[in-house]
Amino acid sequence: MRVARFSHDDSIRYGILDEQELVVLSGDPMFAGYDTTGERVPLTDVTLLAPVIPRSKVVCVGKNYHDHAAEMDSEAPAEPLLFLKPNTAVIGPDDAIVLPPQSSRVDFEGELAVVIGRIAKNVTPDAALDYVFGYTIGNDVTARDLQRADGQWARAKGFDTFCPLGPVIETEFDLGGGAELTTRRNGEVAQRGSIADMIHSVPDIIAYASAVFTLLPGDVILTGTPAGVGPFVAGDVVEVAIDGLGVLRNTARVAEPRP
Repeated sequence: MRVARFSHDDSIRYGILDEQELVVLSGDPMFAGYDTTGERVPLTDVTLLAPVIPRSKVVCVGKNYHDHAAEMDSEAPAEPLLFLKPNTAVIGPDDAIVLPPQSSRVDFEGELAVVIGRIAKNVTPDAALDYVFGYTIGNDVTARDLQRADGQWARAKGFDTFCPLGPVIETEFDLGGGAELTTRRNGEVAQRGSIADMIHSVPDIIAYASAVFTLLPGDVILTGTPAGVGPFVAGDVVEVAIDGLGVLRNTARVAEPRP
């Protein structure tokens, strides 16, 4: 089932994607279930929004593919390398990624995103997937020069608009199906890898993170990126595609001058 969060007639609503229409839900299905209103809205009449705004945090995993760790000149970590993005970094499909004036190099990092569906604390890997609402696509946008200069990642990863998510949440995604992740910059392939190549699996990541943070419904976990990360500039279009999840597309622009 593909769940969308969308804007229509000046209101924000939820729906189930049925080909080129949305079956409108009575509320957020994560909390209100899948009761419908009886309405169907053409997809062309709505604006898709970020499919979820995390209640508290976006938990990210660094260097979770061997080839990406190698391109960053580092060893793959023995345990998941966790960091956080604020929920103010989240934007949706077709929203603009704003390039901050503090940085001269901003990179894309296409990733599988996991949406938590219920409170998770100290869960086991075997039970971890029971706490998942669904899956979507993320882009862990990074100010690479600031990441290197700061020695830690909060500023480089945390700017507003640095966490595009979307286009929808797939509740029945097959983690074991070897889905391919592809990132394109202006139509040219920059990243291509299989989510099967993650060093730390999704259940292991959820278990590890839940031992540190209580995961709340709507929290998002970004699971790492394969090799091929690279810079983009104002006017560039970045597309992240994952088999079975669709395409997340965003265009970059410069920050507007401060008054």
